[in-house]
Amino acid sequence: MYRQASTNPFTITIYLIVLIIPFIGVCQYTDVINSNRPGVSVSAYAIGKGVVQAELGLGYEIENHSLLNTDANSFAVDFSFRYGLLLEKLELNWEGRYQNQNITYNEFGFSATRSNFSRNRIGLKYLIYDPFANPQRNKPNLYSWRANHKFQFKNLLPAVSLYAGANFSFGDNPFYPEDPEISPRAMIATQSRLTPRFVLITNIAYDKIGTDFPEWSYTISLSHALRNPKWSVFAENQGISGDRYSDVLLRAGSAYLFNENFQVDAALGGSFKNTPTKFFGTIGASYRLDFHKDVLIPIEDQNADENGGQIERNAMKKKKDKKQKKKKNKGSGAEDVDLGPSKKEMRQLKKKKKEIEF
Repeated sequence: MYRQASTNPFTITIYLIVLIIPFIGVCQYTDVINSNRPGVSVSAYAIGKGVVQAELGLGYEIENHSLLNTDANSFAVDFSFRYGLLLEKLELNWEGRYQNQNITYNEFGFSATRSNFSRNRIGLKYLIYDPFANPQRNKPNLYSWRANHKFQFKNLLPAVSLYAGANFSFGDNPFYPEDPEISPRAMIATQSRLTPRFVLITNIAYDKIGTDFPEWSYTISLSHALRNPKWSVFAENQGISGDRYSDVLLRAGSAYLFNENFQVDAALGGSFKNTPTKFFGTIGASYRLDFHKDVLIPIEDQNADENGGQIERNAMKKKKDKKQKKKKNKGSGAEDVDLGPSKKEMRQLKKKKKEIEF
């Protein structure tokens, strides 16, 4: 038997979502597909209003438990369906993992098979802060390629998004027999662009809130675009802490971009401990249907600073070079030497002198 959550899960989820909605933002749409695969980390950015995206994968896992004396292998289907909902920074996501596991109990000499969702959740993600939202603060340096590509401390300032959702465990789920059918989930996702080629993503999640087995987890993922920008590689560390299961997992892999809407990927990973020891691999693909449309803002509604600032009154007049003007006034000699009045100035002085005498 399990203890019911102390608070209605729907109520908690709604409260979390309400906290997210009031923030207003700008467009998060990108010309190239933004996929969370092949790792499990979640990007801070939404995919953009009107975009429909599917991320699918096949996985195989070997698991050995030294204390229980069991050997297991699993085939799994990973999926994530994402939709840019209502606002540019708001995203609806249904993600899950359907797993078929064959497990052998060596001590008793028999095997068993179990199948169900080992992960099944729906949630909303909203970007609350984007350090690159102001283009004036992030202008490229037109005089230095190195300045635009080197690491800068300001790049450590991350984009931040909040996630609120719920886990679903319907029927007699052999993976989580004591879990309620619905339990809330909350997460903070950050993303920092360390350089144009390196991106750091971190996730901190609190899962199965209010149940007998709440779970904390973190994910740190570093991705790198190669010289051929169609290729990228990543390394990821995931930590899980709970009364039922705790672990530290490592993953690494690569992705290839066929075009702006289609990506394929592969990854390998494993754990360090022996309760259980895990080794797994995945292959997958991501595809999007791009129905995004840019919203045109009338020029009278735009801020002047968004288009180079206010035009000065005499901006179109040709300005004289100060150096040339100074050189003209001083003549071609040394600046510290007084060369006396010019011929023109002498004529003017003589003319004034005659007028005074007259």
